Amino acid sequence: MYNQLRSLEVSQQVEMLTRHLVSINSINGTLGEVEIVQEIYRILRSFPYFEQHPDHLWLQTIEGDPIGRQNVFAFVQGGKQSNQTVLYHSHIDTVAVEDFGPLKQDAFSTDAMEVFFRGYDSDPVLQEEALSGDWMFGRGSVDMKSGAAVHIANILYFSEHPEELTGNVLLLCNGDEESEHRGIVGALSELNRLQADQGLSFVMAINTDFITPLYDGDTHRYIYTGAAGKILPCFHIYGKEVHVGDTLSGIDPNFIAAKLTERIHNRYALAEKIPGELVLPPTCLQQRDTKELYTVQTAISSHLYFNYFVYEDTPEQILGKLLDEAKEACEETEQYLQQQFEEYIDFTGLPTRDLSWHIDVTTYDDYLQYLIQRGVDVKSIINEALANQTGDLRDTSFSIVSALQAADPEKRPRVILFFAPPFLPHNYLKADVARDEKIQSSIANVLKEMSELTGERFELKKFFPYLADGSFLSIHETEEQLEPLVHNLPEWNHIYSIPFDTIQKLNIPSVNMGVYGKDGHKWTERVYKPYSFGVLPMLIRKTTVHMLEEASEDQPLELV
Repeated sequence: MYNQLRSLEVSQQVEMLTRHLVSINSINGTLGEVEIVQEIYRILRSFPYFEQHPDHLWLQTIEGDPIGRQNVFAFVQGGKQSNQTVLYHSHIDTVAVEDFGPLKQDAFSTDAMEVFFRGYDSDPVLQEEALSGDWMFGRGSVDMKSGAAVHIANILYFSEHPEELTGNVLLLCNGDEESEHRGIVGALSELNRLQADQGLSFVMAINTDFITPLYDGDTHRYIYTGAAGKILPCFHIYGKEVHVGDTLSGIDPNFIAAKLTERIHNRYALAEKIPGELVLPPTCLQQRDTKELYTVQTAISSHLYFNYFVYEDTPEQILGKLLDEAKEACEETEQYLQQQFEEYIDFTGLPTRDLSWHIDVTTYDDYLQYLIQRGVDVKSIINEALANQTGDLRDTSFSIVSALQAADPEKRPRVILFFAPPFLPHNYLKADVARDEKIQSSIANVLKEMSELTGERFELKKFFPYLADGSFLSIHETEEQLEPLVHNLPEWNHIYSIPFDTIQKLNIPSVNMGVYGKDGHKWTERVYKPYSFGVLPMLIRKTTVHMLEEASEDQPLELV
């Protein structure tokens, strides 16, 4: 592909690469994720620099990956030998295309989707954008094949102009960002090897995940100096099942789940309050009971989990907040059920009954200790539950908790709060850390220069408002602060883990300088070409050169 790219301007290079990458179906969880990494490797291998330095381009097979994913790395050594290195990273998987409906067959064709939207009079604004020629459509166009294309074009540029670098650039393209983040997590060991064995010192990482307007008429280009984290709080709810003919004496776990959803879902009081930042509240991702067939018995148990963004809070703080919410929801449930029963007695004139609607609330860790104290062989129960599971990690986690609850000798109505995979650390610049202050100041200076040069309105923010792989490059919590997560995520280090030690050793700040577009994860997904293909590559180049100049050390480096 080098021969096709060599004579093009950078904006044309990025556009050509984006169209080509979009044309490759790399939906998360499919073999397309493997295919596209191999294609990127093939593209990079055509560059003269990597023909001359074949050991600077390599594939890493991710150990234990269910579909055989690989990461591709490309290293460009600057003209002035130094161990200082800027990491470029981007993901190359996409979400599925069911939302395209009858257009599914065209979802990966940028030309076909542009033709369609030019005639799409159901949305005049969208149609106008398509007619302008400034927008590119198709699955992955903005999230984020274009972001990978920007990095590849800049790798080509610096491979032909190494004299501009007083350090090095390392490109990482990985998959599985849209699901379990196996790509970036697998890359951590390779980054750690380069740091330990080759002496690389990572100044910063630049991610190109997409940015978008935050409100109607918003023309800012947002640059984020960190990434929000994510935790997945789960509730296993065990009620008191009854026949519907005796419903007032029971405790329906679905009712408790509804109360919890009401108290937690999109409740902004639970969102962190960070001035100037786009912080989001928890979101219910699943709510269902465990009944498999229709009967006139109320459900025995119900399962519920939430997406919970983490900005500055610790797992302990989040656990405490949600435990309080669960207790209050259960108190409300108890009062409501008792009141309904009393009204029923008053109306029917039947004698009252000695009933209780009390619901215990506990964490997974405390519940384990409770069972152990009562002589329950929790290890055997967990092992048996694991032996019967092969699918979704959330389902596996619920199966463990359900099996433990089934062995509970007391069988009380109970809500068990725990965490399930995935967990994403938060990664952000701290105002009281000298290195972080310097990075913040340096980026602000580059943005000012680029604004004067291009007329773009940049705004520097702390947290990328969505989820990004940059979360895994640094971690702020201490081992003690992580204990509430580790102790309350069933079978940590068995079904799931994060290499905290490796992340702490790397400690790479990740800045998001993203392509600009609209409607990520929607069938109307599109990327704005003038900024994304023209301005952004130059912004990243200037940032790279500037950061390496500030951090450069005269230490020779040979990459083996």
